[in-house]
Amino acid sequence: MDDPGLDAIAALGGLADPVRRRLYEAVAGSPTPIGRGEAADAAGITRTLAAYHLDRLAKDGLLVVSYARRSGRSGPGAGRPAKLYARAEAEFAATAPPRDYGLAALLLAEAAAGDATGTTGRALRAAAEQLGRELADADPAPATVEDALRSRGYEPYDDDGTLRLRNCPFHAAAQRHPDVVCAMNLALLDGLASGLACPAQPQLDPGPDRCCVAIPAADRTLRRGSRR
Repeated sequence: MDDPGLDAIAALGGLADPVRRRLYEAVAGSPTPIGRGEAADAAGITRTLAAYHLDRLAKDGLLVVSYARRSGRSGPGAGRPAKLYARAEAEFAATAPPRDYGLAALLLAEAAAGDATGTTGRALRAAAEQLGRELADADPAPATVEDALRSRGYEPYDDDGTLRLRNCPFHAAAQRHPDVVCAMNLALLDGLASGLACPAQPQLDPGPDRCCVAIPAADRTLRRGSRR
């Protein structure tokens, strides 16, 4: 009988290879699917070697494959569709024996969504904001807001001055209860920014393929001598 914890460890074990990890990071860091040539250039290897490792990552479930004509042309003479790679949405929890903390998060979101009085939701947001403040005091202290977010798995990136987050660490729960989870997430990041004395205020700004929270174009310099 397959052990899901060991299966996840096996899938992630391929990233121990430095070439494969560079390729995965190149694909994961792109907002759109990329081809073998782009991935090879980013990893500093040949296209043939990139193709081998990319296909192995896809076989392990870490990447998904699609096909498209990059020129936008169609019909005779348009050429063969290019093979493109994107990060898979599948989640891997590499624990043995397996632990299902995502299920606990989902149950909390279910409870908050079903509470007609709103008491559970308010308590959840208050706890999230307090946890954000505590994360700001981590040792070693993050040097930038981006460092703090990156360490929590948000994958921050700059979008014309606005700091957006490519990954939602609570994706599964957010899919079922976006109002509850996004409000909790906003409270968490507001507490983090406040604990870091960052003047910029996190805001809800949901969009496809990204986290629901963004930090607008404003001074994100840490001012540790004060608190909001």
